[in-house]
Amino acid sequence: MAQRAADWLRQAERDLQQALDSRDAGRHEGACFTAQQAAEKATRALHLHLGQEAWGRVVAHLPRQLPLSIAVPKAWWKRPGPGRFFYIPLRSPNCFVGDAPFEHYGPLHSEEAVQYAGGILEFVRAQMAGPAGGG
Repeated sequence: MAQRAADWLRQAERDLQQALDSRDAGRHEGACFTAQQAAEKATRALHLHLGQEAWGRVVAHLPRQLPLSIAVPKAWWKRPGPGRFFYIPLRSPNCFVGDAPFEHYGPLHSEEAVQYAGGILEFVRAQMAGPAGGG
């Protein structure tokens, strides 16, 4: 089986750059969603690097599937916002009683999301700099 961890990480880095671009352009809902995608893809890259597959979409839950030998920062899975709520609500107006999703997100949300994703990517890069685990 081909080792695709580096591909997932490179895409995560590109998604984070897109999130930064969206934040800077005032498209805060886009920044939040794309930052969530960057964090999720980076987490999947680490799982693949370790020779395992990750299940689920909630970034806050994905680290729980990592080996106990990986010291995951608690902020990664304890935070209530970016790690849990920036996937589904941003994709559909049905998630809100009124207004379009973009009307519910602003600069504070997008800044928190890109900082959260950036921290995850930094952690994953450091972990992947070590030896691969399995595939």
